[in-house]
Amino acid sequence: MTPLRDSQVLKDRAISIFIGAFAMLWVFPILWTLWSSFRPYKEIRARGTFSMPEEFGIFNYTDAISRMQLPTYLWNSFIITIPAVFLTLVFGSLIAFVVSRYSFKFNVGMLLLFTAGNLLPAQLVFIPVFKLYLNIGDVVGDRRFLYDSPWGVVLIHVAFQMGFATFVLSSYMKTIPKEISESALVDGASVLRHYWNVMLPLLRPPLASLAVLMTTWIYNDFFWALVLMSTDKKRPITSALGRLQGEFVTDYNLLAAGAIIAALPTLIVFFVLRKQFVSGLTLGSTKG
Repeated sequence: MTPLRDSQVLKDRAISIFIGAFAMLWVFPILWTLWSSFRPYKEIRARGTFSMPEEFGIFNYTDAISRMQLPTYLWNSFIITIPAVFLTLVFGSLIAFVVSRYSFKFNVGMLLLFTAGNLLPAQLVFIPVFKLYLNIGDVVGDRRFLYDSPWGVVLIHVAFQMGFATFVLSSYMKTIPKEISESALVDGASVLRHYWNVMLPLLRPPLASLAVLMTTWIYNDFFWALVLMSTDKKRPITSALGRLQGEFVTDYNLLAAGAIIAALPTLIVFFVLRKQFVSGLTLGSTKG
C-alpha cells in the first residue's frame, strides 16, 4: 500500500468508528426505554437501575393502555394528524407548482413568504392565534368554532408546515426538465391537468419523505393542542401520557411503556414509506 492509501484507510476507519459510536449513543436511550418498559418500577427502586430483572412482562403496557384511554386519545391524534398532513402536502405542492413552473412578478416573493412562516417560533405567535380563534368564533356565533376544535389545531399545523413543504417541493420541481411541461402545454393540457397528470406523479419521492417527517412532527406535537384546546378529552395522545404520572411518585417504567405505545404509529408510517423516504432523501446525490 502507498502512504496515501494507508492514510485514506485510517481516515475511513476513524470516520466509521465515530459514526458507530454516535449511532450507539443515539440508540442507547431508545433501547433502555424499551428494556425498562418490561420491568416493574418497584424492582428497580429496590434493587437498582442496572440490576438483573426478576419480573419481565407486558404488564406495564396493559396498565398504560388502560390508564391512557388509548382508543380515545389515539383517535384524537389521527383526526388531527391525517388531515393536517394531507392538506399541507396538497397546498404545498400546488404552491410549489405555481412558483416553479410559471414566471410572474411576485414569484420569488411568494415563495419567501411561505418559507418565512417556518421561521416564527410557536411561542411568539400563540397569543395572537388564540385571540384570532376567539374573534372568529364571536363572528360566527360560536366561540368554539375553531378554539377547542380539532380543526383549529389542524389549520395551525397546516399554516406552520406548508412553508417547508413548499420550499422542498419547489426545489425538487426546478430539477424537472422544462421540456416536460412544454410538451404538456403543447398537447393542450390545462393548468390543473398539467399539475395532476404530469407533475404530481413525479413528486412521489419528495411527497413520501415529507409525509413521514410531517406525520412525526404533527403527531408528536403537544404545544398547540395544549394552547388551543381546553377539553382534555379532545387532545391528542401526547397529552394522555400525563395520565401516567403519579401525584407523588412517577412510575417511569410505566411512562416508558406509554411512550413506546405512543410512538408506534409514527414507526409504522416510516416502515410503510421507508423506500420512498430514502429515495426522496437521496434525490440529487447521483447524476444520470
